[in-house]
Amino acid sequence: MDIIGICGSPRKQATEYVLKKALNTLEDEGYETEFFTVRGKDLNPCKHCDYCLKKKECINKDDMYTLYDLLPRAKGILMATPVYNGGLSAQTKIIIDRCRALNMKDYDILRGKIGMAIAVGGDRSGGQELAIQQIHTFYIANGVIPVSGGSFGANLGACFWSKDTLEGVKKDKEGFRSLHKTLKMFMRFLEKG
Repeated sequence: MDIIGICGSPRKQATEYVLKKALNTLEDEGYETEFFTVRGKDLNPCKHCDYCLKKKECINKDDMYTLYDLLPRAKGILMATPVYNGGLSAQTKIIIDRCRALNMKDYDILRGKIGMAIAVGGDRSGGQELAIQQIHTFYIANGVIPVSGGSFGANLGACFWSKDTLEGVKKDKEGFRSLHKTLKMFMRFLEKG
C-alpha cells in the first residue's frame, strides 16, 4: 500500500465523499490506496496514562490497532476531517492523540512520510484552515512532511464548503480546485521520496 486515507467523519457524507475522490485520483495515477473511516469504529480517546511509554502499546484495545498496522506501511497519509466548531472532529483528534502509542513503539515510525490534509466545513470560512493547521501540526510533530497546494489557489491544503450537504460539496468547484492542486504537490513529494 502506498497511501492511507483516513476519514475523521462519523457520517457517510461530504468528507468521506471528498476523500474517496482524492484516493480514486491517486489510484488512477497508479498508487495503491487504503481507506480507513472512523464511522462505526470503536475508538477510545487517549487517556495520557503513559501505559504506552512502559509497554510500547496502547492500553485501549480497539479499532485503532487497524491504523497501528496500516500507518507504518504507508508512504503517504491523507487525513480528512469535517470541521466542527471551527476545528477538527473529535474522532480525528482521537486518531492524532492515539498515535502517541505508535511513536512509543518506534519514535521514527512516521518520519519521512508525506502528509496531506483535507477539511470540509459547512460554511465557506468555517475553520477549514485551522483544521488543516492542526493536522499539519500533527504531521510536523511526528516527522511527516506536510504538503499544501502552493501559494496560488490552495494555500494550506484542500478546503471545501459543503453548505452542510453532500450535494453542496459536490458543487464546490473551488474546493475541488484546491484538492487537485494539493494532490499534484502530494504526488510530487511522493515521487521524490
